[in-house]
Amino acid sequence: MILSDRAIKERIAKWDLQISSKDGADPLKLLWPASIDFRLWNTFKRYKKDNHVVIDALKWVDPKQVKTKTLEEWQPFIVHPWSFVLWVTMEKIKVPRDLTVRCEGRSSLWRLGIIIHSTAWFIDPWFEWTVTLEITNINEVPVALYPGMRIGQLAVESMVWEVDISYDERKWSKYMHQELPQESRIDRDTEYDD
Repeated sequence: MILSDRAIKERIAKWDLQISSKDGADPLKLLWPASIDFRLWNTFKRYKKDNHVVIDALKWVDPKQVKTKTLEEWQPFIVHPWSFVLWVTMEKIKVPRDLTVRCEGRSSLWRLGIIIHSTAWFIDPWFEWTVTLEITNINEVPVALYPGMRIGQLAVESMVWEVDISYDERKWSKYMHQELPQESRIDRDTEYDD
């Protein structure tokens, strides 16, 4: 069941669902009838394009293969057609043990060809900190994005029961307390352990 604006406000007031902004803004100003908006922070990462670079999905991503860039407030970044950028939210969240959160793109940006996630839209109970977005432009023309702009929305869902083992308690939880956009940590998947 998706929480309404009233239910989201109640959970935030109880301090079990925590949503805060890096700029100190009141997150309730971003509240909609059944979701709460989130914004882009000023830092993104992208994989370097090089004829000699191949990313092996089962190996550690070498930091030399990733470029980090920080923008000034409202400085545009041009997302070129079919390019891919890892960007982080300005809002930080902490999800209680009886809720999950869906990260969804805004319709207004989708109509420009901007996808903020291809598959990673689900946020587990007891995940804490910022959310890394996988931004792609499927338009045929470049689109400018800006730090501080509303980029998506969080839909909060109630679960039947509280989880037995939360995200932070699992051995393979790889993305807790991420401050910056986090590139893939697939090499930490436990099925590849000896």
